[in-house]
Amino acid sequence: MLLSKLLEGVEYEGKGLPLEAEIEQVTCDSRRVTPQSVFVCVRGIKSDGHQYAAGAVQRGAKAVVTDYDLGLEHQILVPNTRRAYALMCGNLNGNPAAKLKLLAVTGTNAKTTITYVLKHILEHAGKKTGLIGTIQNEIGDMVFPAKHTTPDPAELHALFSRMAQAGCEYVVMEASSHALDQERLAGCRFVCGIFTNLTQDHLDYHITMENYYQAKRKLFDMCESSVINVDDAYGQRLFDELAGKKASFAALGTADFSARESVLGQNGCTFQLEYEGKRYPCSFRMPGRFSISNALAAIGCAVQAGLSVSQAVQGINTCEGVSGRSEVLDVGTDFTVIRDYAHAADSLEKTISTVREFAAGRVITLFGCAGNRDRGKRPKMGEVASRLSDLVIFTSDNPRDESVQQIIDDTMPGLLRHPTRFEVIPDRYQAIRWALEHCEPGDVLLLAGKGHEDYQVLDYGTIYFDEKEIVKDLAGQLGLRKGRRDV
Repeated sequence: MLLSKLLEGVEYEGKGLPLEAEIEQVTCDSRRVTPQSVFVCVRGIKSDGHQYAAGAVQRGAKAVVTDYDLGLEHQILVPNTRRAYALMCGNLNGNPAAKLKLLAVTGTNAKTTITYVLKHILEHAGKKTGLIGTIQNEIGDMVFPAKHTTPDPAELHALFSRMAQAGCEYVVMEASSHALDQERLAGCRFVCGIFTNLTQDHLDYHITMENYYQAKRKLFDMCESSVINVDDAYGQRLFDELAGKKASFAALGTADFSARESVLGQNGCTFQLEYEGKRYPCSFRMPGRFSISNALAAIGCAVQAGLSVSQAVQGINTCEGVSGRSEVLDVGTDFTVIRDYAHAADSLEKTISTVREFAAGRVITLFGCAGNRDRGKRPKMGEVASRLSDLVIFTSDNPRDESVQQIIDDTMPGLLRHPTRFEVIPDRYQAIRWALEHCEPGDVLLLAGKGHEDYQVLDYGTIYFDEKEIVKDLAGQLGLRKGRRDV
């Protein structure tokens, strides 16, 4: 592609640029520079790409994109290098996003669940759909690993291109606050955006809740329509601030898409969808009131994206749930084991509260706090677990290279806020074993924090760690099944 074509839509200045030069690659990694590439100077958390610009020129880069004068030949000055990078990646791939109907979900919780449910609804209606998110990326039935919730622009537009070539009509994706703040989605236009909620998370990056909110809000400047959770205070604020085509949803209150006559159970929920004065019976195979909220979000977005209400409801009623999200593990015991991705105070509170609504015995919560992440949420998670559970097992999540003792010390003030019994077992495998050994008939054991993840990140590296397999294996080792306990 000619450099002149690569720069279409990019606001830039530059003298003597080789606009007729053929470009094969755009990169922000100086190590990947080739003679037919353009290097974009992007500021990261730990390094600044401007420091590597001169080296990129020495490796033969045709041009360097920068946001201030570096005194280099073939220098392209732009107001925002991250935005320019995203636009150039789109141009290089032929702007495939324009050929797709993009739907995005943002918020602190439920992004993954809603994207999977929405994909199911669309496919049930006969629409070939791609998915981009935390667990994996999907093109129809093909599955690809995911490195980030929202990919780097080069990977993102390559995915869009493959999805368009595969005949996808829709793409459902998670839009993280990091990606929105870093302009990874610049140049994309969305048919509809969903806002789930906003609670404390990622303040190690955003510093304040207002910054966090404003990052999420950016999505809706790129959307033709929106579906917003007005049960959430930030959602109500967003709904009030936005102009244009918008719809509200609420599992508790009144909105454009509301739930009535809700019934919650261990294996799912039922409710009456109320929309435009009519009611539609819904049965969703995921437990909890927040699952009703997620179902409403997916239904609302599907309708905004062109499906009928009946098509959306039929999709919900045939959805089997999402791996690692309020997932009941079938291990044949006389107590229930659920794994969920809840890894912040708000999501943990919602998940434990949901379990309390159907637990016949005790609620036992096993959780940890991630290392090298927002330390401020740790005592809040401890307080929630202690307040709502009958027994708490505090263990590790993904400690990474942070001291496990530091994570324990940060969480302890929350655990001590209430008289609930708790055990501290840093080794997560041993913690799960101990929990299974101490469950009684009717208890519900909640494994919180890792959900779908099949790995654990420790100070010496990443290990395979699939809780679904671990629970099944330990239940067999311990002889735990209905009516039997060989311990």
